[in-house]
This record gives sequence, C-alpha cells and structure tokens, in this order.
Amino acid sequence: MKKNLPINTVSDQTKYLLLLTFSFFMMGIGFLFQSPREIYEGMRVIMSLSGRLLTDYIEVTSIGAAFFNGGLLTLLSILLIRSQKVEFSGSVIATIFTIFGFSLFGKNIFNSIPITLGVYLYAKLERRPFSDFILVSLFGTSLGPVVSHLAFGLDLPSIQGFFISYIVGILIGLILPPLSKHYVNYHQGFSLYNVGFTSGIVGMLIVALLNMFGIEVEAVSILSGGNNHILAPFIFGFCFILFGLGFYYNGMTLKGYRKVLEYSGNQVNDIMLLEGFGKTLINMAFQGALATLYVLLVGGELNGPVIGGIFTIIGFSAFRKHPRNCIPIFIGVYLATRLTILDTNSTNVLLAALFGTTLAPISEHYGSIYGIIAGFFHMSLVANVGFLHSGLNLYNNGFSGGFVAAILIPIYDAFLNIFQIQKQLKPTLPKAPTQPIATTQPITPHPYPTESK
Repeated sequence: MKKNLPINTVSDQTKYLLLLTFSFFMMGIGFLFQSPREIYEGMRVIMSLSGRLLTDYIEVTSIGAAFFNGGLLTLLSILLIRSQKVEFSGSVIATIFTIFGFSLFGKNIFNSIPITLGVYLYAKLERRPFSDFILVSLFGTSLGPVVSHLAFGLDLPSIQGFFISYIVGILIGLILPPLSKHYVNYHQGFSLYNVGFTSGIVGMLIVALLNMFGIEVEAVSILSGGNNHILAPFIFGFCFILFGLGFYYNGMTLKGYRKVLEYSGNQVNDIMLLEGFGKTLINMAFQGALATLYVLLVGGELNGPVIGGIFTIIGFSAFRKHPRNCIPIFIGVYLATRLTILDTNSTNVLLAALFGTTLAPISEHYGSIYGIIAGFFHMSLVANVGFLHSGLNLYNNGFSGGFVAAILIPIYDAFLNIFQIQKQLKPTLPKAPTQPIATTQPITPHPYPTESK
C-alpha cells in the first residue's frame, strides 16, 4: 500500500486544474438536458430576472440553463482568483463551491460584475492588492439581486435601469470590505458566513431606502419539484468522485481522517491547509452525501436552492465544517420543526438546516448539545428575518446565523463561567459543617477558559 502523500505533493496548479474541470463539468451537464439554443435562451431569461429569494433558476428556465449558469460563473470566479495569484486554501474551495450553489438561484454574471468592481475599487483606494479582498468580493455577490431588481424590477428604461443598478452595485462593493471586517467581531467568528451577515445589514438598509420612496420589494417563491430521481444520483455520483480523488491523494487510505473530526475551539481551522488535499476531498464527499441524505430522509425536494445549500456545505467542508460539528445543527433544526408548526420538508426549513451549519463553530467549540440549541434557535429566527431585506440578500441564513451567534455566545460563556466558579468553590466547603463559617477573604473567580478569538 502507498504511504500517505505529503500535503505539498499536490501542486496549486493541479488543484486549480481540478476546479476548472469542475466548472466545465457543470457546464457540460447542462448540454445533457438542453440544446445549445435552449441554454442560450435560458441564460437570457436568467440575466433578466431579479433573482430575489427564492427564485429557482431550474423552475424558471431548465436544469440545463441553471447548471450552465452555475458552471460559467464558477469558471470566471476561478480565473479571477487565479489571476490574482491567491494561495490555494480551504477558503478558496469554499468560495468557489458557494458561487456555484447560489448560481442556481440568484447569482449571474450581470448582477455580480458591479459588486466585484466595487471591491476592486476599494482595494485601489486602500492601495492594497485586490487579492486581499477577492474572496469578500465573490461572497459579496450575495447582494446581486439588488442589482438585478433595480435594473429589471422597477420598470425603468433599459439604459437608466442599467446605469442606476451598476452604480448601486459598485457602491455596495465599496462598503462591503470595511463592514465585513467590523461585523466579524459582532458574532466573534462563530458564524462562518460573515459576509452573509454583512450583506443582510446592507440589504436591510437598501430595502428601507426603497420603502421611503414608496417602492415595495415583494416576496418571491418560485421553486421546482419532481427532479429527485435525476438530481439525487447526480449529487451522490459527484460525492463518489470527490471521495475517489481524496482517497487517491491521501495515499489510497483513510488514515488521518479522524483528526479532521477532532478540531475544536474557535480558531480558523482551514482543513485544506492543516490536513492536506486528500483528507479535505474525503471530508467534502462525506459532507455532501450526508446533506443530501438528510434532505431525502425528511422527504424534501432537490431544487435549485436546496442543491445550492448542499454544495455550500461541500465547499465549506474544506475550510471548517465536518460531520461532527454539522450534525448537531441538523438535529436542532429538525427538533424545532417536530415540536412546532413548521413543515420539516419545506424548502425554507431545509435551507435552514443546510445553511444553518454556518453555526458549526458553536458545536465545535462548546459541544454538541450547544450546537443543537443553536440549530433550534436558528430555525426560529431565520424564518422571521427575511422580510428585513426582502430577499435581496441571498445569504439569509448567514444573516440569521450572525444574530444567533451574537445572542447565544455571551449566554453560553456566562453560564459556563458560573459553572466553573461553582466547581472551584465546591472543594473549599466542608462536607458537614456544624456552624456557619465566616470568611473575610474574597474569592476571586476564574473565568471559563475560552480560546482567543
């Protein structure tokens, strides 16, 4: 049997080549379902939609056009990252797979360009390399529906709509980097989708401004169904390919994978950089299969948004997520639906479970029980915050997750600190005191030890 390959034996060039293969593969999937002409017409429709939550491109066009759009936007994102000579890492993989997932129900080239330009302009004004902000620019395309809605949703003349939407998109890109840097302190890094939280704040402000001018942004729910027999084998097959590649690059063995499950604390655990390419791909495969299995077991539909959630989990499994810290979130969301009036297999609930794994660092740092509680409260909050940005922020669960983390972390720390104090006090008390003990020395509490944020 081969020995484990050192993590540096897989070059960045090979890794980027595999990502490029992924993007071409997804575009190629499109041609299995529709002709080039049909895909072209579908892409025209996608470009002219507002893309607000929830607009499933599979339903409004076809599986072919939706996957082609995802593959194309993924390809352009990879080329942009590569052009800036960004070091290959788990965060790069997370970005690329998230881009693909959301290109099935909200993102497209038209509404992504101005936000990326805005972040690029910010980098120039800061006199820093664009590579420092490139991942923020790509995640920031979560506000792409703002651009599309201003261009096509207000019945403005084409040129006027284009001009206004792109100016606003560039301004969004200008403010995202400083805001995202600031808001990470709000949830202390316990929500992985920090740009999603930031985008929710910006989207909330934009909706408020539109309402002031008498412009209402209505909720959208356009979802496909009946495609599980096609999409489930596709996703499981893709996960099998990931597993095969990971098994190969890990020296034809699963050795060392257990270490991936043992990371704890709130430090940035970039699995790709810490454990190598092979174990990362194995973890991505397990996570993708687990997420898909959850959807099918509860009777859910594999539509554009749900597949987007699955691929986002797959991507972030190169950066921070693994079964041990994600399963408690699934359980928490599931319990919330079983104990309340919520429908377990509705798309919104499934998205809460899938994207709710943004709170995986909570179960990783505090333990599974605390992760279950976080999942439970995430389900309650995410169902009630979407109206604040009216679907103009695609990362609604990232928005909710930031609030959940900000609420729960101080509470967890406070009660664990109290528990630690009581634990320290207990040995100092006599087992059977015969009379009250007077003490003049104050007892200095020792805070619950948490790792540096």
